Amino acid sequence: MDNPEIIKKAITIEVDNQFINVRGKHKTFSEFICGEIKKEIKKDKNNIKWQIMLDYFVVYPTASLYQRKQTINKFCRLLSEKPKTPDKDKQPHEKSLDTEVMYLKGVGPKLALAFGKLGIFKINDLLMYLPRKHVDYSSRTNIKDLTPGETTTIFGYIKSTEAYTSSKGLGIIKVKIADNTGQLTLHFFQGKANRYALERIKAQFPKDTGIMASGTVKINNFDLKPTLDNVTYSILADDIFKGGNVNLGRIVPLYTTSDKLNIKVLRRAISTALNDYKDLIQNVLPDFIIKKYDLLDKKTALEQIHFPENQNMLEKARFTLVFEELFLLQLKFALLRKQNKKNHSLALNVKKDGLVMKYIKSLPFELTKSQKDAINEILNDLSSDTPMQRLLQGDVGSGKTVVAAAMLLAAVENGYQAAIMAPTEILAQQHYNGLVDNLNNLGVRLGLFLGSNGIAQRRKIETDIRNGQIDIAIGTHALIQDNIEFKNLGAVVIDEQHRFGVAQRMKLAKKSTNPQILSMTATPIPRTMAISLNGDLDVTTIEELPKGRKPIITDIATSSKQIYSRIKAEIEKGHQAYIIYPLIEESETLSAKAATVEAEKLQKTVFPEYKIGLLHGKLPNKEKDLIMNKFKNGEFNILVSTTVVEVGVDVPNATLIVIENAERFGLSQLHQLRGRVGRCSLQSYCILKASTKSQDAKERLKIMTETNNGFIIAEKDLQLRGPGEFLGIRQSGLPDFVISDVLRDTQTLELARNEAVSFCENYDVQDFPSLNKSVEKAITSNHFLSC
Repeated sequence: MDNPEIIKKAITIEVDNQFINVRGKHKTFSEFICGEIKKEIKKDKNNIKWQIMLDYFVVYPTASLYQRKQTINKFCRLLSEKPKTPDKDKQPHEKSLDTEVMYLKGVGPKLALAFGKLGIFKINDLLMYLPRKHVDYSSRTNIKDLTPGETTTIFGYIKSTEAYTSSKGLGIIKVKIADNTGQLTLHFFQGKANRYALERIKAQFPKDTGIMASGTVKINNFDLKPTLDNVTYSILADDIFKGGNVNLGRIVPLYTTSDKLNIKVLRRAISTALNDYKDLIQNVLPDFIIKKYDLLDKKTALEQIHFPENQNMLEKARFTLVFEELFLLQLKFALLRKQNKKNHSLALNVKKDGLVMKYIKSLPFELTKSQKDAINEILNDLSSDTPMQRLLQGDVGSGKTVVAAAMLLAAVENGYQAAIMAPTEILAQQHYNGLVDNLNNLGVRLGLFLGSNGIAQRRKIETDIRNGQIDIAIGTHALIQDNIEFKNLGAVVIDEQHRFGVAQRMKLAKKSTNPQILSMTATPIPRTMAISLNGDLDVTTIEELPKGRKPIITDIATSSKQIYSRIKAEIEKGHQAYIIYPLIEESETLSAKAATVEAEKLQKTVFPEYKIGLLHGKLPNKEKDLIMNKFKNGEFNILVSTTVVEVGVDVPNATLIVIENAERFGLSQLHQLRGRVGRCSLQSYCILKASTKSQDAKERLKIMTETNNGFIIAEKDLQLRGPGEFLGIRQSGLPDFVISDVLRDTQTLELARNEAVSFCENYDVQDFPSLNKSVEKAITSNHFLSC
């Protein structure tokens, strides 16, 4: 591109501002990028990738946060590729798996654009465009055997399709399906639909094409014959059928397609690619690993995943490809760990009568076993001159900060400075207050560095840090500003590490040549997810709560009157309460308005005698911190808030939290919100207000009433919602797996991790060229690609 440095700077600003489509002097971020992409398209009209990327950025302003992150990741990948201009009329001299898909027999430039919309640009992309699932046709139900009330799946072919508008303007599509035992008609309704729209829908059901349909059998009111209700369907390629009859016993692969690319064309292209390029498909894994785990060779695995002979070969093919994918990721992590161990860091040795031991003995409470184990693991790491690679995760209120303090003091004890960086000022202030209370008698000098500090205060702290007058600096992003210089930084703790970009974390680390670094998170992550996201880190988990903490009592309620009585009862005891409203359709603006309206209504009609505070995401950061501090200081009886209430903020006097529309939250998010109370020895309560009568929603919320263990809840949440939704838009760092599923493939993940570690210890990856090349391209963990 013409302005690579300006583009990189624009991306950096957009990422640092949490993907808000930053507005510059003249244009928004997306408008600027669209303009730059159009210049590239003008230079090379045949470059399909730029045309597709333009489509992504056109819809960027209305995309979700997750989609915006994905768009920028794809853009960074495209920027990092070596530029080349393909000639659409010229076949490349040498066939390779990197050959553009447009050169495949039967494709061409126009169809290649449709393939590109699915992320298929090269032959290898096509071969690795795997089925989203397989259906064993032998388990089908024949149409003649359908029984009303049963939920079932049928396979057949399309005999005919009609599309028309009813007298009331309702669009109706009738699809007649047959198998070798009978036929039925499916009805699809489209509301107010014009003729053009109906014809487009009708075109999705070509005559004589295979179809798989699932739904509940019912008797049709029109002709009193069986049909399917709440139907879902997949159009199948015609090679699955012969003369309208199904090939019995056939396993049917189902693919994600688009309206520009039907399943028939996709399967034909995959078949052609397998035939024409199969001799170029090489094994990635070493032969001894393939033999050890009885894997298929790569060529056979791809043939069997796309066109399986039987169930046994399909399972072997899937295991082979899943193992390879997970092994590559875990080998990449293992190599990162090995490389990091070659670097040198400060060896921080702890003395029996030093600051760390004095600190532990001075605490007014006894550490839990989990805390003691965590401190021991961390101190063992620190005693080595190999850089620490550890993530400390613990449930809300589990006492991670106490553990982190031991690490900070280890640096001070050895004559170095230490720093802890938090994502918000209120969390940084809370860390500072806690450390002041616990380190007051040890002679440790603390400094709080915030963006909101006055100029004189900032300059004094900057000078004190530079001169070594501050032993432990606590702050926000302000700590990584260029003008902050440490005299001899030895240890760094990064709180809620997923809230910072990799560049931000490294910028603090570079304030010294070789500090020890500990990352922390209060978000419980199941083990398989932690391995997938943070395989290059050792994970230390604190699962116990400090003694004296009472489990939070959680109830499900539907009556507002009953809830208001509970709130009044707590306030009359001198306590405080939260009322939380959900994010509305990912719009913080709508949520802010909803919370504002509810706060005003509660103040006027329900709690006129109490003081109510309001907190939402549209408020400036300084105002958010001010309101939270007022609530913490008891100036508000009730805090009405959206989900912006920070993880880790302590308001010990708050003993009740009400979560409105609780069914709209994931279990893990409900648990995080619940953790805003129960921060002291007082009995605390959480009320989940459900606005649905759905039995499934009630069963899901019931899990919250049965346990306070965040890791159990995280496991349940992961099972219920799947990895992508579990992580949510704020921490979408899950690798883009092609075939693996962290829920289904737990055992394979463990095998791949162990094998990768063993391989890294005993072999040099450079001696395995195909493997080495694949590892370099392997999917990466929770950060954005370098542009």
